[in-house]
Amino acid sequence: MPEWTILAIVAVVIVAVVIMIVRLHVNPVIALAIGAAAIGLMSGLGALGTVETMATGFGDTMAEAGLLIAWGVLIGSLLNRMGAITRLVESLLKLFGPKGVPFAIGVSFATYLQTIFVDVMIVLAAPLARRIAPRLGKAGVGIMAATFAISLETGIALMVPGIGAVMIAASLGIPIGQMLLWGFVVVVPTVIVSILIMTIAFRAGFWNPEGDEQEIIHDGDEPGGADADARSGADAPRSVSGATRAIPVAGDGAQRSTVAVAEHEDEARRLPLIVLFAPLLLSLVLIAGGALLDIAEAEVPAMQFLGSPAIALLIGVIGTALIARRALGRTELERALVHGFKDAGQIFALTGVGGALAAVIAAGELGDLLTGYLGASAFAPIVLVWVFAAVLHIAVGSVTLSAMTAAGILAPVAASLGLNPILIGLAAGAGALFCIHVTSNTFWLLQSFLGQSVRGALKSVTVGVSVASIVALGMVLLLSVVL
Repeated sequence: MPEWTILAIVAVVIVAVVIMIVRLHVNPVIALAIGAAAIGLMSGLGALGTVETMATGFGDTMAEAGLLIAWGVLIGSLLNRMGAITRLVESLLKLFGPKGVPFAIGVSFATYLQTIFVDVMIVLAAPLARRIAPRLGKAGVGIMAATFAISLETGIALMVPGIGAVMIAASLGIPIGQMLLWGFVVVVPTVIVSILIMTIAFRAGFWNPEGDEQEIIHDGDEPGGADADARSGADAPRSVSGATRAIPVAGDGAQRSTVAVAEHEDEARRLPLIVLFAPLLLSLVLIAGGALLDIAEAEVPAMQFLGSPAIALLIGVIGTALIARRALGRTELERALVHGFKDAGQIFALTGVGGALAAVIAAGELGDLLTGYLGASAFAPIVLVWVFAAVLHIAVGSVTLSAMTAAGILAPVAASLGLNPILIGLAAGAGALFCIHVTSNTFWLLQSFLGQSVRGALKSVTVGVSVASIVALGMVLLLSVVL
């Protein structure tokens, strides 16, 4: 098959997938599956070969990432239900003070808190961010909004257990432990430098409170919010440990239920914060330890077993569940687990179908073709992956989808050039951060909950995360000198 035909097929199909998602509002899982089938049929794999390759790609990806996604989502759901995030932000403010808290929050959100969904994290932490903002000066709202956007999105794309990072690792066959270690090396300086750049820019006049801020929406922590309605005796939603649900107040049985929930809230508040996060932190330490053993090529069977990501995160789930059982009671524990499994389902489908698309592309001749164009330089593939992921993200609006697709399409280049796949994965994650805009749900959540105008959100979210994308690319290029 002529070279231009291969390139044309992949290009047309990818554009068609983007149009289906953005313009026709087709579910991304279905659009990716259609794209994978189309590439397989048009590139000469044949009907049977296409089906087999898609099934193999789906299975291989889920074998690598399925359990990790399940365990991570469950830990996040349990921590959310116990109100751990709100307490953490409060503690960081007391420990680091107003000037240091954006950096402390940023590093926390981008690393060990990536088990929590971005949307949930914004809703939980926004009230505290609004209280911190006035203490940071006139540009406080912009600084806190940029901190949230940079840290949450960077963590998703580059840091295990962030969903995007796990998907990228599965697509490229990168050991999860190594993705965690090298992702940490890239993420921490990227978050700190990016927040610093945006803080300097905002204080220099880039942020204009008159035009960049607006009245905030009400939430459960403020007068007129859901909590006020609940306290007034209305049959209204009430926030319990970060989770919103209806609690009836009429009748003796309902009153006993309300009292029991309040008692569990008090119990969760009494537990030290380090206790709530201890199982998750232990899991990450075990994974990092196992990765270090792999890098050192040392054999310690017990540590290799405990440090395998599936076992380490399972330990985290068990530990967090035991704490939640004491803090919340059996009923609330079960509700949190059910909610977590429900959230995990959509992630499983997207991850698996993304792996199917990557497998179909890798089965063709695109990898060899790109290798011939790029030559033997490690610099060009890294920049190409970044640009490709950035273009996909601008079109699709999904960090995880664009990163995973770019990594899958260009994965054969890494193998052909002898380039470490971790560099391809990190470059894809960095590029997928570029230009988060109005197609992103995160954009609108931060605009609403942090009291920004659309113009303000374009500055704090779009510009802020784009700065992080460029800084992350620079970090990956520096890392390529070592790896």
